[in-house]
Amino acid sequence: MITATTTLTAGYAAVPPGHLATIVTSLEMVRPPALRPVRPFPPGIGLQPLVDRDPETYRSLFRDVGADWLWFSRLALSEEALAAILADEAVEILVLRQAGRGIGMLELDFRQPGQCELVFLGLTRDRIGSGLGDCLMDHALRRAWSRPIERIWLHTCTLDHPAALAFYRRFGFEPFAVHVEVARDPRLTGALPRDCAPQVPLLG
Repeated sequence: MITATTTLTAGYAAVPPGHLATIVTSLEMVRPPALRPVRPFPPGIGLQPLVDRDPETYRSLFRDVGADWLWFSRLALSEEALAAILADEAVEILVLRQAGRGIGMLELDFRQPGQCELVFLGLTRDRIGSGLGDCLMDHALRRAWSRPIERIWLHTCTLDHPAALAFYRRFGFEPFAVHVEVARDPRLTGALPRDCAPQVPLLG
């Protein structure tokens, strides 16, 4: 759950050297969408549970999917904290695979009663724009609303793909909160390579 520690006032605020600032938009859906046929994945592509739920395997997938958009939250967790999430049966982690290679991921968190957080949904850069994102979201919504929940929510930020916010709204998610997050640049902490996400200036 995102919690704000400070309320910003109008105007500019300096970002500390070596840090990133991003605008985070939280969105929610409070009723199941109208049922429609699930768009199938193309032949040879399938969505499977992550079998080896160990931190090393998970982080490898997480980097493959999220490095271009500077996903860092799971990389900043301690080994023990990440292992605890991965071991929790209320957290579903699925991999989109083609020819044995992970080309996407989906993570749903049901640990809060009556809620589902769509924690991560993404594709590797070479699969963006292929239509697989729509298929993945169809499966995400069906899996989430098959549980006794009252709400599914997620957040996206300005580091994500430029089309991410519109993508979520197209599926029926509505914004309910906006925050600004300031964090150490993961390219400077060593969590991600320095040449990741060249579209985001690296200010060391």
